[in-house]
Amino acid sequence: MKITAMEDQLYILDDGRVRTFLIVGSEHALLIDTGFADSGVFEAVKEITDLPVTVLLTHADPDHSGGLGPFGECFVMEADWPMIDSKIIRHPLREGDVFSCGAYKLEVIAIPGHTYGSAAFWDREKGLMLSGDSLQKEGPIFMFGKNRNLDLYIESLKKLLPFADQIQTILPSHHVCPIYGDSIEKDLKDAVALRDGQLTGTPHPSLPCQVYQGAWTSFYYEP
Repeated sequence: MKITAMEDQLYILDDGRVRTFLIVGSEHALLIDTGFADSGVFEAVKEITDLPVTVLLTHADPDHSGGLGPFGECFVMEADWPMIDSKIIRHPLREGDVFSCGAYKLEVIAIPGHTYGSAAFWDREKGLMLSGDSLQKEGPIFMFGKNRNLDLYIESLKKLLPFADQIQTILPSHHVCPIYGDSIEKDLKDAVALRDGQLTGTPHPSLPCQVYQGAWTSFYYEP
């Protein structure tokens, strides 16, 4: 696990496959996502702080929720609750909720599409967004399977687009990091091209989907 300390007690925890994010305040900490079950996020968090930790999920795919076990509970959009082990205590995330910790105030933005319960966390004052898998450069962005909806994904990017100039830094969970507010429009253009049949798919060698390469990012998708 690679631990990178950013400004104002923000830490990036990267196991080489997925990033999670830890914010340490004076009385408690916020953890955004928990990685895979074998990512070692719980142990990494304990290396950094012994404060109580509140877990927020950008969504409930296994590479984001797999490490929930030692934490025991989380906040996650209710649409993704069925994807989480019933032993975990689930608290609802809702659009407009704000989680404050140290120098950060994270506002919850519902951005369904990658999963039905995908969310972004936006610190308006800092111009920082933690976007999960919904904003990426290069990709792939997974858009196949029962938990995905391309039309909703496109609508979510349209929802974010008016704020692109206010989003200075985006920390995605995969691939190039950081990216910036202009990524919203670029991901949106590629997603619209995918929906409209303008990208050519090639079979994935092992997954039940096609690989579609856009100008900015790629998608794993099955029409």
